[in-house]
Amino acid sequence: MSKKISLSDPLITQKLDELIQLAGEDTEKLPGQLIRQMMHTALRLVRDGADTGERKLLTNSFRELRYALKVFRRYGNVRKISIFGSARTSPDHPDYLSCVAFARQMSEQNWMAITGAGDGIMRAGHEGAGAAKSFGVGIKLPFETNANDFIDGDPKMITFRYFFTRKLVFVSQADAMALFPGGFGTLDEAFEVLTLVQTGKSPLIPIVLIESPENNYWQQFDLYVREHLLAKQLISPPDLNLYHLFNDPLAAARHIFDFYRNFHSQRYVRRKLVLRIKKSLSDQQIDQLNSEFTDLIVDGKIELSGPLEGEVDHLDLPRLSFIFNRRDYGRLRLLIDRINEFAID
Repeated sequence: MSKKISLSDPLITQKLDELIQLAGEDTEKLPGQLIRQMMHTALRLVRDGADTGERKLLTNSFRELRYALKVFRRYGNVRKISIFGSARTSPDHPDYLSCVAFARQMSEQNWMAITGAGDGIMRAGHEGAGAAKSFGVGIKLPFETNANDFIDGDPKMITFRYFFTRKLVFVSQADAMALFPGGFGTLDEAFEVLTLVQTGKSPLIPIVLIESPENNYWQQFDLYVREHLLAKQLISPPDLNLYHLFNDPLAAARHIFDFYRNFHSQRYVRRKLVLRIKKSLSDQQIDQLNSEFTDLIVDGKIELSGPLEGEVDHLDLPRLSFIFNRRDYGRLRLLIDRINEFAID
């Protein structure tokens, strides 16, 4: 048996780099170095004494994430919305018809729809968006495993083994979330995405809760949040800004379009939060932001600029940047709303 060497030994790095370079990546640049880190982490499983089950878990989850990201990468420049709701909603139910109308409206504005690929609300989302603008993100279960007739056989249909990898794709690939009435899974997705946005683990996106006029499902949800979470100070009042209720699917779609009226995207560059916008703001408008949202600023002020050092995406867009407290995301949502209001002619 050969003698073990330390994983930090230069020989291991050399061997890994040879494989990476053979695959066509430059190990002198960050993308190649990240591949090396992934391979190095995999080797650590040997030294960790990971058992077969642990190795299968990591292998399968990594494999299905890689494939899913490959599928979505072809459509990286297209806005997408994840749609959740019950698989048991019948095609003649008002919520089903509402979802069809909503997804169709989103599709007409060149958005693509991501659903769980099953029946009910998931099928309604695909029916409204059309197969060409739909992704199916399915899950292997003992029941409800078949893809609906709109997405079955489509190359944009992906079936996951694990819920956590599937959820990661649902959230990471979406520019907005729409939730229709549903069961445990729908509520799980609702609270999870709200938690991710509230804690800053996911970028701010519009989250719309849609029900038909005959239903009060989300009204009861909102009542529970206000009477039990807010009243008992388990959340703060601005957290209520993170979601919005609608009984008109077209109004819900307009709300999402308005979120991106001027706001484009966000990212952090070192300590600064950078908000990319489509149209620049006047000095007076920036002064108004600094006055109205001073509680969000840790140091300095909100400033208008071009791309910051280290940015590589959307370099043609103006920016607003400031040192954000990374806590009050409900208030940050109001700041974005104000930026969009400034863009109304």
